[in-house]
Amino acid sequence: MKRRDFLKSVSGLAAGAALPAAPDVITSAYADARSETLLIVSEGGPNNLDIHGVGTNVPGYEVSWNCYDRLISHEMKSGPGGVPYYDRDKFKGELAEEFKIDDMSVTFKLRKNAKFHDGAPVTAKDVKWSLDRAVSVGGFPTFQMSAGSLTKPEQFVVIDDYTVRIDFLKKDRLTIPDLAVIVPCIVNSELVKKHSSEKDPWGLEYTKQQTAGSGAYKVTKWTAGTEVVMERNDDWVCGPLPKIKRVIWRMVPQAGNRRALLERGDADVSYELPNKDFQEMKANGKLNVVSLPFSNGIQYIGMNVTRPPFDNPKVRQAVAYALPYQKIMDAVMFGLANPMFGAPADKPTEVAWPQPHKYNTDMDKAKALMAEAGLAGGFETTISFDLNFAGVNEPLCVLVQESLAQIGIKTTINKVPGANWRTELNKKEMPLFTNVFSGWLDYPEYFFYWCYHGNNSVFNTMSYKSAEMDKLIDGARTAAASGDKAAYDADVKGFVDLAFTDIPRIPLYQPFVNVAMQKNISGYQYWFHRRLDYRAMAKG
Repeated sequence: MKRRDFLKSVSGLAAGAALPAAPDVITSAYADARSETLLIVSEGGPNNLDIHGVGTNVPGYEVSWNCYDRLISHEMKSGPGGVPYYDRDKFKGELAEEFKIDDMSVTFKLRKNAKFHDGAPVTAKDVKWSLDRAVSVGGFPTFQMSAGSLTKPEQFVVIDDYTVRIDFLKKDRLTIPDLAVIVPCIVNSELVKKHSSEKDPWGLEYTKQQTAGSGAYKVTKWTAGTEVVMERNDDWVCGPLPKIKRVIWRMVPQAGNRRALLERGDADVSYELPNKDFQEMKANGKLNVVSLPFSNGIQYIGMNVTRPPFDNPKVRQAVAYALPYQKIMDAVMFGLANPMFGAPADKPTEVAWPQPHKYNTDMDKAKALMAEAGLAGGFETTISFDLNFAGVNEPLCVLVQESLAQIGIKTTINKVPGANWRTELNKKEMPLFTNVFSGWLDYPEYFFYWCYHGNNSVFNTMSYKSAEMDKLIDGARTAAASGDKAAYDADVKGFVDLAFTDIPRIPLYQPFVNVAMQKNISGYQYWFHRRLDYRAMAKG
C-alpha cells in the first residue's frame, strides 16, 4: 500500500455537495471532514462482521464492539500511566437504563428511546432473540456464554416490551461479567429473521456482510482484506455521542508502509507494528505510543497432545527446555512484554495468572528428555502461525525453528492467512503452533476454563484433556461463587502446577498492547478485548 493509494480513501471526505472553487473553501471543508474522521491502518482486518459468526477473527471483534450494544458495560478507571482502563469489578447500563441483581436472577429495564440502525425500536424480544442466538449457534459464542453459566434459552425471559430477566442456573461470579463482553450483543431480530432460512435460522450469512445493531457506529462499506468504513449513528442513546463521525480502517500489510503513513501524518492510529518500531517511535517522541500488558493473556507455543509425538509429556518438556526464550524477548519483543519463563526453582506457585513457569533454555536437558522419549534422532513437523500478526509471529517462529533443530526437531513453517486462522484452530489438526490467548474476564479460572478444560473449546488448541485438571477448574469456579477462599486458592495453585507439569502449551511472555497515535488523538481506552473503542476517541 503506497501513500498515494491510501490517500485515495480520504480524498472524497469533503465530497458530496457542490463546492465553490475557491481553494480556501475547499481546504476548510476538507479540514472539517478530516478532523471528524479517524484513519486507522493495521496489518489485517475482519473476516466477518458478526461476533456470532463461524470463525470470526480478532479484528472482527472491533467491528462488533463499536457497532452493537450490550445490556451492560464496564465503568472506567485510571490504569497504568494514567491510561483509562476498564474496571473489572464495576458495571453500568448500556442498553439497560437500570438493572437489579437478585439472588438467582438479574432484571434489566431497557432504554425506551434506543433504536436499531434502521430506525426500529430495541425491545425485550430483540434481547431474548439475541441471547438465544448466542447460546444456540455453537462454537466460540456459545462456549463464551457458557463461561458465565448462560447456556439455555429458557434463562432469558421477556417480562414486557422493555423489561427482560435473566435467570441463573447456579451461582457463578462470572455471570454478570460475561454479559459485558462482546458476544451478548443485541441484534435487530426482525431484520435478521427476514434474511434467515431453514439452513441458516440465525441469519449468520446476512450478518457476516453487514451490521444489524443499535451501536454507536454502523458499517457502510466493507471490502474484505482492504478496507472497513464506519459512520457514526447519530441516534445512538447508550452513551455520549462520539466526536468521531467517520472511521476509515485500511489494511496495509507492510509494516514499513504503516509506520511511514503514521510518521507523515497520513494515518491517525496504528497497531500491530514490529516492537522495534514502537520502541523507536517512543524514543523520537513525534507520536503518542501506549504500551500496556494484555490482561490475563499470554503468547505461547502449543502442541496437539492427540498427535504423536506430542502425546508424550517428555517430548513436550523437551520442547519447553529447547525454546529460545530470551532471544525472543530481545530480538522479537524488544522488551515490550513480561517474561513468563525462568521462575526460580524454589518459587512458590501464586494464586494468579499469568505467572512464569520454571523452564528455561537448557539444551542438555532437552536432548536428554528426547532420548528418554526414544526420539534421540529427532522428528519432522510443522509450526504454524497467524499471518494477521506476522510482525511478531514470523520472527518468533524462525527463532523457534532454529532452536528446535538443535535437538533434532526439524520444522517447516506454515503461514496461515488471518482470515482462516480461527477455522484452522478449530480443526485442531496443527501439531505445533504459536498463538495468543487473552481472557476477556480477568480471572485465572476463566483462562483455564477456555484453554485447559476437557470441554475442549476452540482455545484448548492442544486438545488437552485431564480429569484432574477439570476437577480443579470446576472446583475453583464453585469456590469463587461460594466465597470459599481456601478452596479457591488451593484449586488455582493446583491447576497452574498441573499445567506446567503436563505442559501442553508453553507460555513465552505476556504481550503488550501497543498503539501509536498522532499527538492530536485523545480518548484511547484499554479494554479486555484489546481493540479500539472509537466511541471515546477524539481529534484535536
